[in-house]
Amino acid sequence: MSLKQTFYKALAARDARERQLLAFAGVLLLAAALWLLSIAPALSVLQAAPAQLERLDTQWHAMQRAAAEAKRMQERQPMARDEALRALEASVRQCLGTSAELRVVGERVTVTFKGAAPESLAQWLELARVSARMVPAQARLSRSATGWDGSIVLNLQSAP
Repeated sequence: MSLKQTFYKALAARDARERQLLAFAGVLLLAAALWLLSIAPALSVLQAAPAQLERLDTQWHAMQRAAAEAKRMQERQPMARDEALRALEASVRQCLGTSAELRVVGERVTVTFKGAAPESLAQWLELARVSARMVPAQARLSRSATGWDGSIVLNLQSAP
């Protein structure tokens, strides 16, 4: 006897009320399985979508701003070597003070510092990028009790 025949035989042995209760329990189990496996996950994705879209939109706008800034920087004319060095020296004095030393060797400028505050270092890097039109080529940093110690090498890209 197959499993299907055994099931129908056991069901036929029950009275009508028990068969109705078993059918109701089966429908209830089927509805719960449908909810758990298909409807609930879809609803959670639908509820999370607006927040995720907002996050993605914010990231997209940040990328657009960064791309526009990169394009503006690429379009700027290089500075004369002396002018770039003066701007870099001024930014070092302004942000890092006496804790920093500037060395120029050929087309590379090395700034060595001890105990630089993180905010000062970030401000100096921004000024070096904007006013002197230089970006770091190499950095060696270590954290100390008084701030950051290390050196940053910048490439001097002067006008011909």
